[in-house]
Amino acid sequence: MRSLGQRPVTGSDEDPRVAELRAAVSRLRRELAALPADFPDRGIAEDELAALAAMAAGGRPEIPRLRSSLLLIAGAIGSVSALARGLSEVRCAVDLFGEPPRDRAPGRRHDPNDRL
Repeated sequence: MRSLGQRPVTGSDEDPRVAELRAAVSRLRRELAALPADFPDRGIAEDELAALAAMAAGGRPEIPRLRSSLLLIAGAIGSVSALARGLSEVRCAVDLFGEPPRDRAPGRRHDPNDRL
């Protein structure tokens, strides 16, 4: 996996996080397509991987949407051990974008132990 400061080899001005996301999603999509076994939530995984691919192609993915798609993909293929490594790579690529700010309920006091 590339570090955040490293530029893509293509010479473009593409965000390296987006390039990493695109590569990880592409690998997992290929692994999923090559998997002969069918499982109940395969369609959900395929749809959400397509959504991640589209966000990466757009160049500026929305962090909450990335995390939502990742959660749905993990739920859909989490028990398929053959896809565990690819899923982990997608998770690491999503993590490169950091965490979205957490919304606090109105009137809730800030807890210094909460991660912002």
